Amino acid sequence: MNAPAPKRFALVAGETSGDLLAGLLLGGVRERWPDLKSFGIGGPQMAAQGFDTWWPSEKLAVRGYVEVLRHYREIVGIRDRLRQRLLTTDRPDIFIGVDAPDFNLDLEAALKMRGVRTVHFVCPSVWAWRAERVEKIRRSADHVLCIFPFEPELLAQHGIAATYVGHPLANVIPLQPDGAAARSRLGLRPDDEVVAILPGSRASEVQYLARTFFEAAALMKRARPQLRFLVPAVPALRDRIEAAARSAGLGDELQVLAGQSHTALAACDVTLIASGTATLEAALFKRPMVIAYNMNWLSWQIMRRKQLQPWVGLPNILSGEFVVPEYLQDAATPQALSRAVLDWLDAPARIQTLQQRFETLHHTLLRDTARLATDAIEKVLEG
Repeated sequence: MNAPAPKRFALVAGETSGDLLAGLLLGGVRERWPDLKSFGIGGPQMAAQGFDTWWPSEKLAVRGYVEVLRHYREIVGIRDRLRQRLLTTDRPDIFIGVDAPDFNLDLEAALKMRGVRTVHFVCPSVWAWRAERVEKIRRSADHVLCIFPFEPELLAQHGIAATYVGHPLANVIPLQPDGAAARSRLGLRPDDEVVAILPGSRASEVQYLARTFFEAAALMKRARPQLRFLVPAVPALRDRIEAAARSAGLGDELQVLAGQSHTALAACDVTLIASGTATLEAALFKRPMVIAYNMNWLSWQIMRRKQLQPWVGLPNILSGEFVVPEYLQDAATPQALSRAVLDWLDAPARIQTLQQRFETLHHTLLRDTARLATDAIEKVLEG
């Protein structure tokens, strides 16, 4: 009797956070199907799990309406070539779109129409903005893997099958991070006051945020000369980040790291951070933060009109209130950001209360994500 053919999974993950989620997912899936063949669009975390990268994930790492328009022809060209390949020479048993809904949902719809089973991992945030996406999700995905507990019920109201699998990062990040060990690895003293600066993992984020973040750091340094700064940098953006730091007059007190965002978050006292998945990582590390974001003016005007909630940062959305400050667009000035970071350093009781809330949040998100996701994928494969 012939052995069954290896499972063939196609995946698309469209930036650093998607690559991280997909890498964690592939690790669990490969335990169930050790001879799995996986391919599509991904990054280094997926490659470490044996993923065959046809295009790198940074090709899709564009945020904002105007920014997407600049890259529209290239991105659509990639999607068209990928769709054609998946429907002809490299047809998969299942397609898993990891986040990147603007790219993945249309691709999933086209594949589903031609009989390919589809799963979308990370429910698009229809509860925060762009509620019109619900109908597109229903057309596109056979099943949605949700990382927040309230999402399956919301999707069920629209006839969309979904499973809460927890957030993979809640398994990766320890409930009690070892800040002392992280500081030791980075050559920091136990009594150093440390600020982690995370201006984003996309070129457009660094373009709009890095200079402002480093000007804020320079103001903090003037107020507290002993401060140390950690800057985890995506390797491809390191030169831009270092140039922005130099232009703000920062020198030896700034430590630019090759990635290592988790080490930086474990080691810091507070973080100045771009809105996105990194803010949830900071919350899981139980770190106080100041969230900021800036983008092309026209993109901001369009997105603001689609916003359904008063919060943008994930820790605030999940808490249902402003537990950490947010500064968006014109409000994100160096003076405001500097003042907000220093306010945290002067408020140990406030930090302790926040850490207790973040520990509760961590427990809420902590599930056996790899197993739950693999179980759901297996049910989709069985039809």
